[in-house]
Amino acid sequence: MTPFDVPTQAGAAPEPRSLTPHVAIQRISVLVNPLSGSVGPRAVGELDAILSEYPLDFEVVSLEDGAFDTQVQKAFANKPDVIFVLAGDGTAGTVASRAGPKGPLVAPLPGGTMNMLPKALYGTTDWKLALRQALEHGVPQPVAGGTVEGQAFFCAAILGSPALWAPAREAMRTGKLKKAWQYGRRALRRAFSGRLRYSLDGSDRRKTEALVLISPMISAAMDEPIGLEAAAMDPSDTSQAFRLAANALFSDWRHDPSVSTKSARRIEAWGRSKIPAVVDGEPMLLPHETVITFIPKAFMALAPRTETAGAVR
Repeated sequence: MTPFDVPTQAGAAPEPRSLTPHVAIQRISVLVNPLSGSVGPRAVGELDAILSEYPLDFEVVSLEDGAFDTQVQKAFANKPDVIFVLAGDGTAGTVASRAGPKGPLVAPLPGGTMNMLPKALYGTTDWKLALRQALEHGVPQPVAGGTVEGQAFFCAAILGSPALWAPAREAMRTGKLKKAWQYGRRALRRAFSGRLRYSLDGSDRRKTEALVLISPMISAAMDEPIGLEAAAMDPSDTSQAFRLAANALFSDWRHDPSVSTKSARRIEAWGRSKIPAVVDGEPMLLPHETVITFIPKAFMALAPRTETAGAVR
């Protein structure tokens, strides 16, 4: 469709807004989950209105339960120049993984609850502003990440007992206080049930309570995409474990005195049993022997350069 062709009430076609000069964009697909995070039921209509201001063909798809794979497959089959994703981190990650380094370009707009990657790319959690930034100032940018058990991640992976606090946090966020208490008790019981052993790039095995792996896009400690930022966390007692869990999931854990960091391209982890983890915000259990590898160029994003972020008029 070419919605910008519709005349105004005065009979004259509106002047379209300018698209980015850094890459040719003629056709885009937008995948929307209205039930996700900060999206809302009006998002599809709002997207139509915004995209109508630009000289491009677009398709806005509202994702449905049971039809997700088919809808994503169709979006790729249409061969758009860019696929925008307004949904949670998991959906954005799935689309980015499928696109890979050969494209199409992917623009993960902030539609989830954590929005770490969108915020790093666009400097905002306002999806409308991020959309305009990508359209008007976007540049193809390689995004590094990691992979664990065949699943790619582009933000962070937390391995070990602090990951058990993620379900409690989610239950608290949604107002399920009884479940939050139950999850919290379980996390506390398992906090010291077994430490992780890990090795960075073939180094000697070490022990830690938890291991956090951060992508270069998210990391504040890395200037170049040379590996994942690996942070070993070692609380000495229960009170420190509570503080560490809070820092790991709610604030900047790098300032915690029991954290040490180092970059790595291949990380091996061992546990006595399955390893609890949170991968890009999604809780999961990993095998007791797990390998995480760095991906220098996981996919290509459409995002403004840092100096032009926020420059949409």
